[in-house]
Amino acid sequence: MHPKIWLSSPHMGGNERKYVTEAFDTNWVAPLGPHVNGFEKDISAFLLPGNGNEIHVAALSSGTAAIHLGLILMDVKAGDEVICQSMTFSASANPIAYQGATPVFVDSEPDTWNMSPEFLEEAIKDRIAKGRKPRAIIPVHLYGMPAKMDAIMQIAGNYEIPVLEDAAEALGSHINGKMCGTFGVISALSFNGNKIITTSGGGALVAHDARIAEKARFLSTQARDAAPHYQHSHIGYNYRMSNICAGIGRGQMEVLQERIAQRRANFEWYKNELQEIAGLAFPATPEGYFSNHWLTTVIVNDDSVDREKLRLALEAVNIESRPLWKPMHKQPVFAGAPFYGDGTSERLFEKGLCLPSGSNLTQQEKERILKEIKAVF
Repeated sequence: MHPKIWLSSPHMGGNERKYVTEAFDTNWVAPLGPHVNGFEKDISAFLLPGNGNEIHVAALSSGTAAIHLGLILMDVKAGDEVICQSMTFSASANPIAYQGATPVFVDSEPDTWNMSPEFLEEAIKDRIAKGRKPRAIIPVHLYGMPAKMDAIMQIAGNYEIPVLEDAAEALGSHINGKMCGTFGVISALSFNGNKIITTSGGGALVAHDARIAEKARFLSTQARDAAPHYQHSHIGYNYRMSNICAGIGRGQMEVLQERIAQRRANFEWYKNELQEIAGLAFPATPEGYFSNHWLTTVIVNDDSVDREKLRLALEAVNIESRPLWKPMHKQPVFAGAPFYGDGTSERLFEKGLCLPSGSNLTQQEKERILKEIKAVF
């Protein structure tokens, strides 16, 4: 059997060990510590080069934690409704249920595969007509491709609904230079093991208001009041990132631009090498958009080869690939949740496949993948 080729595996830069060793040498192994503060500043400086002090970051245990705290800080409560992009990972939607609220799912548009502004406005109008004005909107930048944020933000502003931006897959992506993760009132980042950089597990909440980030830090450390004893006036959560994980993150930030370049190079390589196969189509990038191409995705439109035939052929030779996200409105756990759309996300799920996209893919591995894909067609 050939060695396994993973979809997206961690890729260390080398200096992570230095920061982690420093944490051990100084005994900063418990949550909080200088690496947490440093990692937050590194992220701020990356998202707003030259103006990092104008955006505020709370390093957390996961991107899911960031979305959950974001909803809490937007005062989403039981019985409320929150609009969420349907085509996404469940972590975008699950925190809505944590709060006892109801997700209202909105379909994708075919250009970026992200939240459709048209169906977003339709959903808002209909929920308001039913006396159920949504409390927040959660768009997602799938696979690193920015959503149509200008239109989404304008609609959100017109109806005075705050945006919680899920930028978990889009660190380094931007629209005309404005970084994903800086559009929403609150945004969420992920540093899970398969992301473009990783802290093994981890995430971050990003906010323009320093008070929001500070409240997130407070809630994520069990909401302990300022007292010599353990006193709590709020429900808190064990959501803070540890100093050791943040040390890994600081090392990863040093190679982030390189990782973005490597992921984008993977996408261009696949696109160039497979352009002659009529049954494969790659997503286009709208003008002014910059995708980190966290994962290279492809649509299978061949009469004799469907997405699953290609996936299974790759799996048979130990190459990992994965279907696009199954829409949340088709998930059993969210059966019966309101949905607004025309089936675009369902069609994408049926035909779409994520190809191996790690920044540590070797040329030999890429040639092996290419050989197997061509053999199927």
